[in-house]
Amino acid sequence: MRPNRRAFLAGAGASAIGAASLGGVGAALNSFQAHAADVSGYKALVCVFLLGGLDNHDTLFPYDQSSYDELANIRASLFAQYSGMAGGSTRDRGRLLKLNPDNAAAFGSREFALPEELSGIHGLFEQGDAAVVANVGPLIQPLTATEFENESVPTPARLFSHNDQQSTWMSSAPEGAQFGWGGRFADAALASGANTTPDFTTITALGNELFLTGEDVIPYQVGFGGEAAMLDLLEFFDGNRSTPEGEQAYQLLRAHFESSSFTSSNLIERDIAAANAASLSTNASYNEALANAIPLATPFPDTFLGVQLSAIARTISIRNSLFVSRQVFFVAIGGFDTHSAQATDIPTLQQEIDGGVTAFFQAMQELGVASDVTLFTASDFGRTLAINGDGTDHGWGAHHFVVGEAVQGKNIYGDPPPSNFGHAQDAGGGRLIPGVSVEQFAEPLGRWFGLTDAELAVALPNLSNFTAPSLTFV
Repeated sequence: MRPNRRAFLAGAGASAIGAASLGGVGAALNSFQAHAADVSGYKALVCVFLLGGLDNHDTLFPYDQSSYDELANIRASLFAQYSGMAGGSTRDRGRLLKLNPDNAAAFGSREFALPEELSGIHGLFEQGDAAVVANVGPLIQPLTATEFENESVPTPARLFSHNDQQSTWMSSAPEGAQFGWGGRFADAALASGANTTPDFTTITALGNELFLTGEDVIPYQVGFGGEAAMLDLLEFFDGNRSTPEGEQAYQLLRAHFESSSFTSSNLIERDIAAANAASLSTNASYNEALANAIPLATPFPDTFLGVQLSAIARTISIRNSLFVSRQVFFVAIGGFDTHSAQATDIPTLQQEIDGGVTAFFQAMQELGVASDVTLFTASDFGRTLAINGDGTDHGWGAHHFVVGEAVQGKNIYGDPPPSNFGHAQDAGGGRLIPGVSVEQFAEPLGRWFGLTDAELAVALPNLSNFTAPSLTFV
């Protein structure tokens, strides 16, 4: 098979240089047709991807006594390990942080809670600035346990595989997909004149990610300090130009990055050279804007997620200098594949999520854009309710957070399945068949972002198979 030139450039060249309602959807599946995305004002989406599969059963807890007792009985050995931790168990019912959703009546006598490691997100939920979307995951069409067992309804390819389900979450297709729905959202906004160039439309602090790649946008990578990474070496030589040798080294390196003397008949090589040259001026523009920005007063935790979200916050602070009105961001942390030592690992990871997300929301308030920036979590999959001794195995559906002042918060959207086995959403071992598809989760995010029905149908190819969005905005 011949390599795809643009895919090669996006995957190799861009990363190497460190830059870079549902009606009427049928006909729209073939093209954007009229690009009519609403790009007034400023809006940004921030995806926080939890690589490995965060255990949903160890995040959103049943809190009413009978449901809690069911969970504690099924997970008795895991709860015992929590009890043996220094400071005692944060999974004891008396230490859980009860949620008081505005839609509590929808769940009858059932109640829910978060662990104290997520106290900041709990606070955001209670003040109406965060929501929970329950049991989200990849689907092709609605599915029950009976249909899954009988294989009478199509299901996503290569379920329970890390790489494939990460890709399916990001693009509606397994590993090998080219475009993510974040990139497709950005394509639509760009086609409607949201930004002067595509350069700063999709941005990652981690690497060149599928989620952010569209037909017209390629992820731009910022360093953990906020500045673009490519110029670090060039700036080092720029600071050592006081001697003829230093000046010569600087000019040679700059000529290399600019590809000023490069010639080739190879189309891909020419593309990469052109991208190198363009990224030099792009990175210089980014760094100049950042150098003139007022530093944020909000402190971020010194964690892997914290430094990424800090870099994203600083990038949002220079949005006017970058001449953008729509942006999509991607950050990620790993460690959630807890086949063992779950009681040791998950609390620390949850604290990292909580500290980073809470600081980011506070920074958006400081910038005056807390209603213009929506953050959401995503993950490969959830985990099994059944335990394997001191951990859990790969699941499917999982619960996720959506944070921002624009969100109709203090609500639990969807229906958290019961903490037992054999119900209509149990694929076996408490592995949840999603009740909310990724498309249903993404659709209200895209609509808030400004996309039309036709544009949403292009970005989310299975959307027409589902009838209702998962989330509402104020």
